[in-house]
Amino acid sequence: MLNAPEKRPDRPRRTTDCGDLGIHIDRNGRWFYHGSPINRKEMVCLFASVLSRGDDGRYWLETPEERGTITVDDVPFLAVELFTCHCGRDRVISLRTNVDELVTVDQDHPIRVVECAETGEPLPYVSVRDGIEARLTRAVYYELVALGFEEILNGEHVYGLWSSGTFFSLGRLDDQD
Repeated sequence: MLNAPEKRPDRPRRTTDCGDLGIHIDRNGRWFYHGSPINRKEMVCLFASVLSRGDDGRYWLETPEERGTITVDDVPFLAVELFTCHCGRDRVISLRTNVDELVTVDQDHPIRVVECAETGEPLPYVSVRDGIEARLTRAVYYELVALGFEEILNGEHVYGLWSSGTFFSLGRLDDQD
């Protein structure tokens, strides 16, 4: 009978910091390497699968052996497609990103809307994972608006929608006298 191999104690792994990788994601979710577009979606999806965000706000591509920083203009992903099931307060909304990740809007993946300082237009985002967000495309945002309705929360008239049992405000409504 063969003896089982002796187990070696786990050694702490040291991740090599490669510094700036020369990868940039523009405001439209396009990925570039040293200024040249990365046109292979499979390559972008691979990079996106190892994307993380540090507590300092920097974006990293990180494997068990190496990691390096990348630059991002706004957020790394766009929400490009919307799926719903059920209706009213029982509705569940899911979004597909430009790197084919599916996100179900819930308490762990909330929608937030901020106002653009320059134009005043709404900028909607959804949390994808661990501090990483996707900005909703205009078409997806308009689909969400079409699904929404008025609610009174804390005495305020708001417009928003329900998903996974949680109400997500898309904006305040002016008081209607």
